[in-house]
Amino acid sequence: MTGEPTVAVDPGARPQIPESMRAAVLFGPGDIRVVDRPVPRPAPDEVLVRVALCGMCGTDLKIFDGHFPQTPPFGDYTPGHEWTGTVAATGSRVDEFAPGDRVCIEAHRGCGRCDNCLIGKYTACLNYGDTAKGHRATGMTADGGFAQYAVHHVGSLYRLPPSLSFEDAVLISTAGTGLYGLDVAGGYVAGLDVAVFGPGPVGLTTVQVLKALGANQVILVGTRPSRLELGRRLGADHVVNARETDPVQAVLGLTGGSGADMTIECSGGLDAPQQCAQATKRGGKIVIVAFYPDKVTIDLSAIVRNDISIHTSRGEGGNNVKRAVALAAQGKIRGAEMVTHHFPLKDIAEALRVVAERDGDPVKVVIQP
Repeated sequence: MTGEPTVAVDPGARPQIPESMRAAVLFGPGDIRVVDRPVPRPAPDEVLVRVALCGMCGTDLKIFDGHFPQTPPFGDYTPGHEWTGTVAATGSRVDEFAPGDRVCIEAHRGCGRCDNCLIGKYTACLNYGDTAKGHRATGMTADGGFAQYAVHHVGSLYRLPPSLSFEDAVLISTAGTGLYGLDVAGGYVAGLDVAVFGPGPVGLTTVQVLKALGANQVILVGTRPSRLELGRRLGADHVVNARETDPVQAVLGLTGGSGADMTIECSGGLDAPQQCAQATKRGGKIVIVAFYPDKVTIDLSAIVRNDISIHTSRGEGGNNVKRAVALAAQGKIRGAEMVTHHFPLKDIAEALRVVAERDGDPVKVVIQP
């Protein structure tokens, strides 16, 4: 941040904002420490938020291990990109929010000036990581929410409806990821049979989104019985344990042998894209929102012969977090039911271990600063 921003603050709010805060700082691969840092001041178009909760996901493990591109330098970088909280102060040009408002976020803020941003593809900003041109991705290319306070651009914040808890809110951007994948694939799923591969937080929120949008059969494929059972409670019509049953044959059996109209790959398993290809009906669609630890092998010729379309999307773009907020407010996305573990900020290293080792079968682990 350059220059000295002007801060417009509610008179009763400023005394409650300390000069320093506790924040988790990454000092090197596998070396995260909770230290004192100055509370950031919002630039004119930013909002200062008192963080209530910050979720963890697989991306945080890559960041923790030092294998995520374009992060700020070690020793001066706070991760965390799934956070929610209460507005503490606003920048001088912000009139959309006021201190005391509860908010949730989307992680990506595009530069607003490149070709991709101008057509709404800001998660694929051509100036990704270039803070001088206005891009920031909280917790990834800029400081994030594993701290008591965080700043965020006003255009990437959403007021939290009174009916939603912070536990619900911490899954809103995750739900936006599934919605964005559906968006880029056409968005219209009413009456379709859809198979979702991977019952992690993205897959579980996508199941709920599909039911809310009128999908016919929603089939959830995974390997962990507890997550599959959670998926059933959240709306999946059928669940398939891929360790016990061939998932391709199971999907074919549930769709009269034709295959699903759409398969959505949320697992990141190296064999899952090929399973999607085999489980998708002729003329259907494959949506891939996962990241993979290595190269994937897939029979592309068969996909072409069967006239199957492949769609990919990154993150929670296309204003789909706004849609996720609306669906959650209607009770159609139940985020709090996916939060299985709470840790105080001082125990963030232990929380990362729990996520990495899947200790205690975590679904969504959250940090409470």
